[in-house]
Amino acid sequence: MKHMTLAAFTTALLFTTASVRAAEAPDFSKVVIEATDLGHKTYMLVGNGGNITVAVGDDGIIMVDSQFAPLHDKIKAAIAKISPQPVKYLVNTHYHGDHTGGNEAFAKEGTTVVADPNVAKRLNEGATNALTGNKTPPAPANAPKQTYKDKTTLTVKGRSAQVMHEPNAHTDGDSAVYFADANVLATGDIVSIGGRYPNIDVGVGGNIKGIIAAVDDYLKISNAETKIVPGHGALMTKAQLTEYRYLLETARLRVEKLVKEGKSEDEAVAAKPIQDLEAKAGANEMATTNFVRLIYKSLKV
Repeated sequence: MKHMTLAAFTTALLFTTASVRAAEAPDFSKVVIEATDLGHKTYMLVGNGGNITVAVGDDGIIMVDSQFAPLHDKIKAAIAKISPQPVKYLVNTHYHGDHTGGNEAFAKEGTTVVADPNVAKRLNEGATNALTGNKTPPAPANAPKQTYKDKTTLTVKGRSAQVMHEPNAHTDGDSAVYFADANVLATGDIVSIGGRYPNIDVGVGGNIKGIIAAVDDYLKISNAETKIVPGHGALMTKAQLTEYRYLLETARLRVEKLVKEGKSEDEAVAAKPIQDLEAKAGANEMATTNFVRLIYKSLKV
């Protein structure tokens, strides 16, 4: 299995919203869903959108995230190659459309969609991007019907999933899912690598401090053998998650210093506080500028 290091971060800051801009809309007919066996009947599926985790029990499947709606049939076909069992539970790690687009189709097939209450709120009401002002329209058909607070456990015969809310991190409705028997942790977009910094969705309560606190929780859960499925990017180890945490904390401290000095957002950007991290990450100037702005906005809330 391949793992992603911070040095492999590439050039763009991509925001996961409920829809992609038309100029960037992928050709879903060309998307291939690839499965990686993580052991103990647990798999990571990669296609277009957020990574999917699938845990197979004796009478059903627990699935994490559902990518875009047009990929439903391909995802179903990929799961069918793994197991004939039905998807009993589908956990949404947050509300963005590249993680929740398939909810409606799976729900119609009898799957119970589970998420933090704020996921239902955002999908029912829509949201606004604090950086761009772009509106995410409501998608009530994709809203989960079963919600939980703080933490819950989902079970199928022979398998269980620990679902944990991480407050005010990537969004205000983030969940992580840990499959203890397989030592697999699905983080959602609190951890996103491979061509992006993490998106801090400040418009719906996202905060750099919450992201770091969530990563700290993940590090406590993990050990050297844990397989960490990020929201985007390749499978990670605990050591790589530790590197990721260092990047986040370093960026936060540097921007926070400028905030405490009374710098405006534009002045903070002009100071180029994480330019050296940009080189290490392989990111471009626009990506780094946007990341600084999001950190600044979240620290000013």
